Amino acid sequence: MSDTLPPARPGSRRVLFSAGGLLAAAVLAVSVNILADRLLPRARLDLTQQRLYTLSDGTRQVLAGLKDPVTLRLFYTRSLGSQVPVYGAYADRVREMLQEYAAVSGGKLKLEYLDPEPFSETEDRALAYGIQGVPLDQSGEQVYFGLAGTNLLDDERVLPFFQPERERFLEYDLTRLVYELSSPKRPVMGTLSALPLNGDPRAMMMRLPGGGQPYAISNQLRQSFTVKDVAPDAQVIDPDIQVLLVAQPQGLSDATLYAVDQFVMRGGKLFVMTDPHSEGQASRPGPTGQPPADTSSNLNRLLNAWGIETPTNKVVLDLRGAWRVRAAPTDRVQAVDYLAWFNATGDSLNRGDVATADLQQVTFASAGEVLKRQGAAIELTPLLSSSDQSMLIDAASVRQNPNPSQILAGFKADGQRHVLMARARGVLNSAFPDGPPPVAEGQPPRPADFPPHRARSDGPANLVVANDTDVLEDRFWVRVQDFFGQQVATPISDNGALVANLADTLAGGDSLIGLRSRGESLRPFGMVEDIRRNAEARYRQTEQNLTRRLEATERRLRELRQGSAPAGERNTAQNTVITPEQRAEIDRARAEIVATRGQLRGVQLELRQDIERLETTLRVVNIALVPALLTLFAMALAVLRLRRRSVARA
Repeated sequence: MSDTLPPARPGSRRVLFSAGGLLAAAVLAVSVNILADRLLPRARLDLTQQRLYTLSDGTRQVLAGLKDPVTLRLFYTRSLGSQVPVYGAYADRVREMLQEYAAVSGGKLKLEYLDPEPFSETEDRALAYGIQGVPLDQSGEQVYFGLAGTNLLDDERVLPFFQPERERFLEYDLTRLVYELSSPKRPVMGTLSALPLNGDPRAMMMRLPGGGQPYAISNQLRQSFTVKDVAPDAQVIDPDIQVLLVAQPQGLSDATLYAVDQFVMRGGKLFVMTDPHSEGQASRPGPTGQPPADTSSNLNRLLNAWGIETPTNKVVLDLRGAWRVRAAPTDRVQAVDYLAWFNATGDSLNRGDVATADLQQVTFASAGEVLKRQGAAIELTPLLSSSDQSMLIDAASVRQNPNPSQILAGFKADGQRHVLMARARGVLNSAFPDGPPPVAEGQPPRPADFPPHRARSDGPANLVVANDTDVLEDRFWVRVQDFFGQQVATPISDNGALVANLADTLAGGDSLIGLRSRGESLRPFGMVEDIRRNAEARYRQTEQNLTRRLEATERRLRELRQGSAPAGERNTAQNTVITPEQRAEIDRARAEIVATRGQLRGVQLELRQDIERLETTLRVVNIALVPALLTLFAMALAVLRLRRRSVARA
């Protein structure tokens, strides 16, 4: 009897080799994951269509510039996400964004996640920071979803409550909060305007609806700037002011114009907004209780000397993006395109400028054009222009009782793109070559520290010029709603982002540019929405048929009742007797109602079944498709290997 073992069979050897290969593959996969986690902790791949999880260069610049640690505390009630799934999905997006911030900051940004349960110390802490509590149901239980940030100096910045409606502005809100904590000293911005940008106490006393409140853009600017009002008779612009916004300049004296001129000559950044017709002024009562007669404005004394024109006798009409407004009561149509109010979209925005690159649309109302004077040496770069479906008309056509139908009927595009807002850059000569103007009679004397005259700008000046002030008006770009006692502004256009972007670039800080209009992670399925809309249309059509049938039945019943008694007895109690004809009509009506309700239920059932079938298909594709493809790929490799072995043996 031999002591040697029989040789292993070829089949057993293949099984051992396969098991060893699977074990080696598992070890390799685990090793790769461990090495990737150690060596590539910040490596990420963003496959979303709108690059939702890719931080902009401005955000990276802010995070890289952090010198001292910043702590962000996210207060989020878990029950909010379980009961309202939209908030749960949005909370995941906020957490993932914050984790990305922390990864890019190089350890300077610390994150804390807190669940403020009712009557807990964490809830007290949230309330102390100013996080807003919102009742989830009628029991009065408060839920929280906000962010509080602090730095080493105990400065605090708070986002009271994250709302999905503002998801497009999530990165901007987060980066602005971090930026303010890292740069406690804000740049100073001056405002010189005939518009009540910072509120109108007179309107509040008159109790006008919505009157007296600051413009939404003013509140937004105060989040990034220290805003100072400049008196309309100022002789010197405060040297602390870095950016000066001059909007709707009316009746400025030569002394104030000289102050603005010298502000630019000394290197200050100017943002000018004139207007051939201010819709905002035209809609507000003046000191006499009536809107002012003159709603135009200009800064010709300065702009013309610098090589720029903003005509006030012409208004731009644009067919593309025109607003639908109510037609005149005498018109047969109910709504009409008002070409003087339009959204500038697409190629109307300069994608090469950081202030407008990421914007979607900007709304203008009765805007004029910005022109470069012939022979001027200044460089004028358009920021926003009309489309090629535009033309110019006399401003008088829109100033008093404009007729949108008549304006539309007379429209004929001139094929030109009219510049609405532009950047101007170049070395400028003072509009006051002979020095400061003499002090007018009745004006106070010049201050003792009155700065010396400068006949030329210190290097190239930087200006932004727009010929429309209604870009600032709330009704053209924002909807303000009450959210449990707090006023929440939801933009419907990018006017606010535009003004804030331009102010940031003029102040020299490009970090926050491009953060104000990003995509949304909660995107609906287009096919599901199409099915829902089609079924809804059928449902509504059936519902209308039901309503018409009921109305016809009621008319028929009234006719039968009136015809069931003599004319002299129609008002007696005998009219309440139901005749056989009425009974038959009622039976038929009931049958129609039952049948129609059945049809409605059928449409609703079909809608639900279509959506369920589509959801099932999507689940199968998402869950089973990838494994199925891998299995087919493995089977194909196995077949290929078997064929190669067969060929080699042969």
